[in-house]
Amino acid sequence: MELSSSQKTSLVFVGTFLTAGIVLSTMIFPFWNLIREDIFEEVIVLTNNDGVCYVETSDTIPKTIENCALKTGDVVTIKFGEGLAWATIVEP
Repeated sequence: MELSSSQKTSLVFVGTFLTAGIVLSTMIFPFWNLIREDIFEEVIVLTNNDGVCYVETSDTIPKTIENCALKTGDVVTIKFGEGLAWATIVEP
């Protein structure tokens, strides 16, 4: 089966387009951004609004903790992903 000239041109165009898409997507949104490092930090609970606690961490991004039964001023160890705005309480 012989490809015509227009089919060859189309095949080259599609291949080039896919290659450019893969290269650009890995430069703009690298796969490694999907895997975040877990950070553990001891923090003070700033407020508790109906089960949602707010804490301040060393990365200066305020974190929210769902289903939180702690009081304002309690010290707790949390785990969060680098650059994320949510955290979980680490049970001892």
